[in-house]
Amino acid sequence: MSTLDALSIGALVLLGLILLILLLQSLRLRGIWQMMLACRTATRWARIWEMENRELRSALRAEKAHVEQLQGKLKILQSLLPTS
Repeated sequence: MSTLDALSIGALVLLGLILLILLLQSLRLRGIWQMMLACRTATRWARIWEMENRELRSALRAEKAHVEQLQGKLKILQSLLPTS
């Protein structure tokens, strides 16, 4: 085996190693990309749930105010009724 053959085989092995490293990096980046997409979806759902929670809290405050108003009216009506 001549020096040129050994050099060619060494270059071929080095190219194979580089190809393997690139393949592993590609798989790793694909996993990171999938994780990023999952986080983006989770963030979107979290925003939706937060908006729904705000709306529900607002509706609850309005409902409590309505109940208080009705209780006040009930007290006024009860005070107007003759007690026996």
